Amino acid sequence: MKHTQTQQSREGRHDDDDASLSQFLASLMDYTPTIPDELVEHYLAKTGFQCPDFRLIRLVAVATQKFVAEVATDALQQCKARQAAVVKDKRDKQQKDKRPILTIEDLSKALHEYGVNVKHQEYFADSPLTGIDPASREE
Repeated sequence: MKHTQTQQSREGRHDDDDASLSQFLASLMDYTPTIPDELVEHYLAKTGFQCPDFRLIRLVAVATQKFVAEVATDALQQCKARQAAVVKDKRDKQQKDKRPILTIEDLSKALHEYGVNVKHQEYFADSPLTGIDPASREE
């Protein structure tokens, strides 16, 4: 008898999950995500993924939007922590502008938490790669 109740309970939850999933997928048709469907379709096609179900494309767009929002929030937290550390080091000087300034380091740290490693090339203004030789400048 107990086995039958457990099985019925599982079937009831399964039906509820199916109904919730169906309702969620239907709501995707009415929702306009920040990331355009065409862009999502382009990148999915570029990876070789094709699906005729438009709801799946919207689902990928919503998941991508959530990921980008989380990374941006984490990068902002990294930025605030970095700027708070700078203020503690320079207590004598008042900062005129307290707006956060996001850097690539902030973004790199935030993405690293999600397993994405960003490697960026250092920028040197007066290097042979730029074609400017500091010794040939006229003063």
